[in-house]
Amino acid sequence: MGLVAAVPALIPGAAMAAFHVIPKRARSLSFYNLHTGESLKTTYFANGEYISGALKEINFILRDWRQNEVKAIDPALLDLLAGIHNRLGTKEPFQIISGYRTPQTNAMLHIQTEGVAVHSLHLDGKAIDICVEGRSLKNVRRAAMSMFGGGVGYYPRTGFVHVDTGRLRFW
Repeated sequence: MGLVAAVPALIPGAAMAAFHVIPKRARSLSFYNLHTGESLKTTYFANGEYISGALKEINFILRDWRQNEVKAIDPALLDLLAGIHNRLGTKEPFQIISGYRTPQTNAMLHIQTEGVAVHSLHLDGKAIDICVEGRSLKNVRRAAMSMFGGGVGYYPRTGFVHVDTGRLRFW
């Protein structure tokens, strides 16, 4: 019983480590911000390194649009999104419901919306709420869960999947 319980704990690190084994492979992402109408398609990793200009563009499109505040987004979250996008087999952008949140925005959402954590990983630039045109939320959730990269929340009533680089958990 002890061995069976320990094996799933090893899978997340192994899955994400396997994703990082190919350091020179270029990684691109595309986004559409549902609140601002902004879109971005960029290669954020190439020749074994993250591209600072592309990271700045991603940080901007994932900013807290309510406060117009930008924060650095965790590159591991971007790598996780690239893996999810690959598993979905689509060229459609991630539609952004929520990226980075300031403490003010998160507090407001916590009061107004069920399920918003007091210390959400959105505050740290380690979470995003997404959907993808032409892909069911179930498929987006399944692709995210298969990456074993962190938390995956499923919100079919409000139309998004939450993905973060925190500890492995599903809800």
